[in-house]
Amino acid sequence: MNDNESQSRIDAAKLIRSYYDAFNAGDTDAMLDHLTEDVIHDVNQGERRLGKESFRAFNASMTHNYKETLTEITVMVSKDGSRAAAEFVVNGSYMNTDSGLPPATGQKYVLPAGTFFELRDGKISRVTTYYNLVDWTNQVTG
Repeated sequence: MNDNESQSRIDAAKLIRSYYDAFNAGDTDAMLDHLTEDVIHDVNQGERRLGKESFRAFNASMTHNYKETLTEITVMVSKDGSRAAAEFVVNGSYMNTDSGLPPATGQKYVLPAGTFFELRDGKISRVTTYYNLVDWTNQVTG
């Protein structure tokens, strides 16, 4: 691995960690600063969303319905720094009923999850998140 590849990997890992720091702080604007204007956001069990404004709208809905903190974050970066992945644990509370999901009463949940990223020009250009919806549903319905 050459020095440029090493620096690209370091920069990519810092970018992803900073993105998750913003998530844990509940700072949507800081999260958006990490994204390209044309970001692709693939939502688990949902539709593909394109652009920062779609990401902002999704985040507003999530912030209204859920209170989440991510722990045990492990970041992995490709050799050239163009792709990354993160594995983490979602520690959450289901605060308001989300469309098509069980009623919310403040149920707590702990859920392993992961996200794949594409990176371009020092920003995140794709966010694809996965978790087990059946596991989540079982936890919030008891």
